[in-house]
Amino acid sequence: MWILDTGMENGPDGKYTLSAPGIEAKFIAYSAAITNLVVSDRNGVKRDIILGYDNASFYPVDPNHPDYGAVPGRYANRIKDHTYVVDGDRFFTEANDGNGTLHSGLNGWSRRTWNVSEVTSKSITFTIRDEGNSSQGLPGLVLGKVTHTIEANSWSTKLYAVSKTHDTPILLTTHPYWNLDAFQNPATDLVLNHTLSLPFGKRLVGIDGNTQSTGALPAIPAGDINDFWSKPKQLGANQGNANWVGNCGTNSGCSGYNNQWVVDRDPLDVTASKPVASLSSDFSGIKWDLYSDQAGVVVYSCYWMGGMSYFPSISSGFD
Repeated sequence: MWILDTGMENGPDGKYTLSAPGIEAKFIAYSAAITNLVVSDRNGVKRDIILGYDNASFYPVDPNHPDYGAVPGRYANRIKDHTYVVDGDRFFTEANDGNGTLHSGLNGWSRRTWNVSEVTSKSITFTIRDEGNSSQGLPGLVLGKVTHTIEANSWSTKLYAVSKTHDTPILLTTHPYWNLDAFQNPATDLVLNHTLSLPFGKRLVGIDGNTQSTGALPAIPAGDINDFWSKPKQLGANQGNANWVGNCGTNSGCSGYNNQWVVDRDPLDVTASKPVASLSSDFSGIKWDLYSDQAGVVVYSCYWMGGMSYFPSISSGFD
């Protein structure tokens, strides 16, 4: 991979730093990831609220590859039974998540070093050229671009990809892990006491016992374990519910949340003027609002990481 001379160098930690009033963020070319996001809490204390490594060199070598802050692609999330059909042709992808495919397999975009194509005082743009079948079972040349922008108290991301030679599945997302207490809450390192609101999330993408999509879109009743639309509640509010264990995969015993909510916004709200998700911490006083024009939002309460962090991501479709 090549890196353009942008006139702005990365630091000794391998990261590019952008800042604006009330916010500072760092990014790396590996997986086009955000690695740090520093904001002030209610008392003016600066807190890094995104999980990541201290040095860029650590990202490619973690054997668990948790996709900290990454941009997975060319097809993010899961492909059921590692197979799909396009234009009457059946394709088989790499099975790297049981019998399914997660984030396009072991050569997906979150496992590659992207090109740094432009850096300005407030934004950084990464690009990638993905040749056909460089991720197994995903045909056609795809060109991808991600632009991260930092403005006053705001981080925004634009995701773009186009298939040049063949119809092929494309689904991009961001993959940050959040802890609004920056692991400084003396009562807990977990985020289960963070309060979440999903005001448009009245339906789920149905999953089977292996967390793979069934194609169903079940409604979420008020008061249900997955109800964050009728009123905000803490992520761990339903730990005593009989459905807590297995809510995100009965075969694995996944507890809590690793699910995708449908964004059922007003179809006339083409500007996405209201947040599709809000997360807040009583300890730090930090509140985070997610604005998106996309059709779904994923919430992962990090069962496999002991609930130590939390990530909501946006995606343009369903796995």
